[in-house]
Amino acid sequence: MEAILLVGGQGTRLRPLTISTPKPLLPTAGVAFLAHQLARAHASGVERIVFATSYRAEMFEAAFGDRAYGVDLAYVSEDEPLGTGGAIRNAARALTCGPDDPVLILNGDILSGHDVRAQVKLHEAAAASVTLHLTEVDDPSRFGCVPTAGDGRVTAFLEKTPHPVTNQINAGCYVFRRSAIDAIPEHEVVSVERETFPSLISSGAVVMGYVESGYWLDVGTPEAFVQGSRDLVLGALASPAMPGEPGERLALAGARVAPGAVVRGGTTVGRGAVVEAGATVIGSVLLEDSFVAEGATVRDSVLSRGARVGPGAVLDGVVLGDGAVVGPGNELRCGVRVWPGINLPPTAVRFSADD
Repeated sequence: MEAILLVGGQGTRLRPLTISTPKPLLPTAGVAFLAHQLARAHASGVERIVFATSYRAEMFEAAFGDRAYGVDLAYVSEDEPLGTGGAIRNAARALTCGPDDPVLILNGDILSGHDVRAQVKLHEAAAASVTLHLTEVDDPSRFGCVPTAGDGRVTAFLEKTPHPVTNQINAGCYVFRRSAIDAIPEHEVVSVERETFPSLISSGAVVMGYVESGYWLDVGTPEAFVQGSRDLVLGALASPAMPGEPGERLALAGARVAPGAVVRGGTTVGRGAVVEAGATVIGSVLLEDSFVAEGATVRDSVLSRGARVGPGAVLDGVVLGDGAVVGPGNELRCGVRVWPGINLPPTAVRFSADD
């Protein structure tokens, strides 16, 4: 089976992490986020993946080459953003399968543990044009909702509403019949959510919903990115790409955690990163060559490459860009983001994103 992996977004919600690195390549539980998707796709029977790239397109091939995690890889880039449908149609020129074959469509910012093989099986049994993975959420008003009939057939694709008719939402993984992809207009901006799916439904085409509410996470925000990495380290979601066994922390080769430090809660300590004695790091992501000094506390935060936290400083729900420095005595909370290279001198002032 072949797949198309949508990785063209700029990841603006994750800045400053994505200023130098595309969101799908951010280190997540010790490896690039896409490594988990590639490994899980291979485990689900996918043999070849076409990357639909745009932002910093050259970095994807540099990271993975023509084969990784058991999957053959190809790359197709957009000169101008084409929307989800346009990106799928553009990437389809690199597919090799026939018109009736299933093509898996994956989003480069979704972490999911759902059964892809079962989704494909439903798609083929129903002779569907498209089969969507749907997941159930507690508050569907935050999303568009997707109602289905008793046989699983999708009856509508609805926009956000304060009174949703179902708690089923689009989980961002699709199985297309190849001919349905070829029917998307070429070289045009097309949204599968607003145009392709509603058009197929109104035309009477078979659009199925595969409902499974296992682990699912959109990692598009810093909070969700930290949660995804933490969940992988703790083993809440299994990944064949994990570079170690599940546990309270993942320390990569070259990382140094002093015996007197407390590092737990699914924290990743990257290559060359240092956590000194007396420091506390809970549920966080420390990228390579970052540093946490004695007496500092870091919780639910991301320290980018070379970022440093001084003695006694407190970070809670914070993102530090590459090379950012937080001096002793600073207290940063509630979504504060420090851009690359910024140096916060020693102070007793407290900062939060609401200030």
